[in-house]
Amino acid sequence: MKKVGLYFGTFNPIHIGHLIIANHMVEFSDLDEVWFVITPQSPFKTKKSLVDNQHRYQMVLEATEAYDHLKPSTIEFNLPQPNYTVTTLAYLSEKYPSGYDFSLIMGEDNLKGFHKWKNYEVILENYSIHVYPRISEGKIEHQFDGHPKITIVDDAPIMEISSTFIRQKHKEGKNIKPLLPLEVWKYIDEMNFYRK
Repeated sequence: MKKVGLYFGTFNPIHIGHLIIANHMVEFSDLDEVWFVITPQSPFKTKKSLVDNQHRYQMVLEATEAYDHLKPSTIEFNLPQPNYTVTTLAYLSEKYPSGYDFSLIMGEDNLKGFHKWKNYEVILENYSIHVYPRISEGKIEHQFDGHPKITIVDDAPIMEISSTFIRQKHKEGKNIKPLLPLEVWKYIDEMNFYRK
């Protein structure tokens, strides 16, 4: 049984913080692989700053090519909008009925708001959750504290890099190259992303 951690995000763009967290999960938890599940552009919300699905997939592909246990996933691109994690998990479990054990990867900030997610009880009943530390306000709801399905990977590094920061500073003409995998930096530069 292959244990796969699902790391959801827009990855707009993917940066070294994402890779450090994903690699830590593979190396220092019970996960065999991490799949970067790229959240598609919602047809209901056209955010100018959100680069096209295929370009974001390409950046994740370029970023993960050197890592055998990290993979990009376009699974949500063909699912109904808006995307709900519970729907994606159900679809993956149907698509891979045997041989895979799926888990969620989320930051501690997301766990603090997990009780507001659609059908969070269903997720918790059927899937485990790996949580990495984040500096954030608020507290974890008591029903999640010490829950057997929730693993706090508290030795994971705290990454305070954000894609929003990268986009803003790139637009301002700052050098954000050290925050990105080299292949991703080259792709962004070549495609002239986030400059306008």
